[in-house]
Amino acid sequence: KMTAVDVIVSCSGVFRDLFINQMALIDRAVKMAAEAKEPPEMNFVRKHSFQLTQELGNLTLREAATRVFSNAAGSYSANIAAWVKSNEWESELQLQRQFLARKCYAFNSDKPGMMEYKSELFRACLRSCEVVVQNLDLNDILSITDVPHYYDADPTKVIQALRFDDKKPLCLLAKTIKDGTEVEVYSLSETIRLDAMSKILSPDYFERVLSQSKNGVRDISNCLRNILGWAVTSGEVDTFIFDIANSLFLEDPKMQLRLREKDNINFRNMVATFLKAGEHGYWDTSDAKIRRLRELKKYAESEI
Repeated sequence: KMTAVDVIVSCSGVFRDLFINQMALIDRAVKMAAEAKEPPEMNFVRKHSFQLTQELGNLTLREAATRVFSNAAGSYSANIAAWVKSNEWESELQLQRQFLARKCYAFNSDKPGMMEYKSELFRACLRSCEVVVQNLDLNDILSITDVPHYYDADPTKVIQALRFDDKKPLCLLAKTIKDGTEVEVYSLSETIRLDAMSKILSPDYFERVLSQSKNGVRDISNCLRNILGWAVTSGEVDTFIFDIANSLFLEDPKMQLRLREKDNINFRNMVATFLKAGEHGYWDTSDAKIRRLRELKKYAESEI
């Protein structure tokens, strides 16, 4: 007999709306597992649910078996991407608190259609997580550095901050292939590295984007911002990605002028992304380069 593994489901607001019955079925299955008369070493759902009743108090075993969470009704996303895009955030703690506040509403198959605020239980469940897996739903054109909603939903550093041992969970991405019959699993760091090297850091790619699209500078700027977003939420971005990108787009005088003349607003956003990465330690760079970026940002803003 296989061991019952404990899993937390954090679904998007769209899945909450479209598949509420399926989410309720998952919640019902978890509760059934928690109430099964099995030894703890063979049923981690039951084991952890008992632990949660002792840790939090005033919880029945069935209530402690809550594992399916999302946003409140009518609310979508953790809004991490919006903060990263605005460049107005000050610390990871600020973003983590927002994630926890917005994603802590629980499904309850005993109360169909209701989303219950379960902040304390959500935190306690996340605290024991060892692995984070995101299911990718991307076509062959888009990647995880092209769109922001995947890092917006990433809880990696949230979990690390909640854990008593400060251990960061393993980050994996799963993609369904061959008409849904097979699943490929990749590490997050590997995927970001390959995406960056094959797209944003590839001259063939960014030259094609700049020459064929009037929004080429915006597309490059958005991709760099999404890479920063992954660095903020997961810490799985290699610093050399920012190094190479900086040398390609900002330290090359001809390229810098080309980007400014084509779209100065998004060039300014690009500079702001590099500056944020350097100031917050996601890019291991020198103080001299950070000072230069501040000057370049001011110059770009003066031209807007």
